[in-house]
Amino acid sequence: MVEFLTRFIGEHGYLAVALLMAAENLFPPMPSELIMPFAGFVAARGELDPAGVIAAGTLGSLLGALPWFHAGRVLGHERLALLAERHGRWLTVTPAGLEAAQLRFRRHGALALVAGRLLPGVRTLIAVPAGVAGLGLGRFLAWSLLGSALWCFLLTAAGYLLEQQYERLAGWLEPVSRAVFGVLVTLYLVRVARGRGIEPSR
Repeated sequence: MVEFLTRFIGEHGYLAVALLMAAENLFPPMPSELIMPFAGFVAARGELDPAGVIAAGTLGSLLGALPWFHAGRVLGHERLALLAERHGRWLTVTPAGLEAAQLRFRRHGALALVAGRLLPGVRTLIAVPAGVAGLGLGRFLAWSLLGSALWCFLLTAAGYLLEQQYERLAGWLEPVSRAVFGVLVTLYLVRVARGRGIEPSR
């Protein structure tokens, strides 16, 4: 996994970072916690600019959130809950998860978009209630941009700073990253098999 991500990002640069982060919002088993630190590794080697990595990751994250936002605006909560009940196992989304995200947005408003972009399991779903509530696209992008940029900055900085220890870390980073990815994929497949989705804590 380490070799794949660093090679893919090294070969395709900012486009790879943006595409991977967009996919992360649509397909949870590829988490940003793996993508952005490895992009930081590549940047620390001088192959990419750190600011460009953060910008690409933020852009990809926003692009990945937009389909969920527009789904909320077009379909509304009730129809989305019905779709989640019927097909949510493929998207790891449940009616309960949607309801939890809706409650979080009602409690905290647009600020929930900032905090939500920092939380696994919530990062994707928090865009749905924003759309359901009719939040303007400009405000959605602005608040999501803030949260996404902060998240991408923290992960990129971690990878960038750890690059100096890369040779020492490489021996165990590869098996650890493989294990993390394997666990995430396994959990996804189990949810699909059981017909369950992600249910963020309230």
